Amino acid sequence: MIFRGTFEHALDAKHRLTVPAKFRAALAGGVVLAASHEVAPGSTRSVSIWTPDGYEAFTALTLSGLNPSSPKARELKRFFFNSSFDTELDSANRLMIPPPLMRYANLEKDVLVTGSGECIEVWDRRSYESYREDILTRIPDITASLGETA
Repeated sequence: MIFRGTFEHALDAKHRLTVPAKFRAALAGGVVLAASHEVAPGSTRSVSIWTPDGYEAFTALTLSGLNPSSPKARELKRFFFNSSFDTELDSANRLMIPPPLMRYANLEKDVLVTGSGECIEVWDRRSYESYREDILTRIPDITASLGETA
């Protein structure tokens, strides 16, 4: 499934997120909650919600071709697997976001849930608004830097 859309939500007192209805069927087989993989210093962070197969494919592709003994490959592997959590939707279609991910993404009560193609992202609402304003001004430069294809 390709995840699309932006949804305003609020976390409850136990840091549980009610998953948007359109995404629930795709997540019925399990979920991986993971730290977003932002690379630029000071980047806005989010929590990614993956299907288990999707996260395995993503990490395998990212790590493929790297020397598994190299320090950078080991650091990436640690980041991916130390910063991810297997879980399931509860009977009310909620996910509890673990405290380390809450801190990583600076999440509080008001969040945005965004479809991001192969995964879903959970953002602090104010942080996302700043990120969105910034990305909207940079999209023309980003697309131009990719060049033309045949």
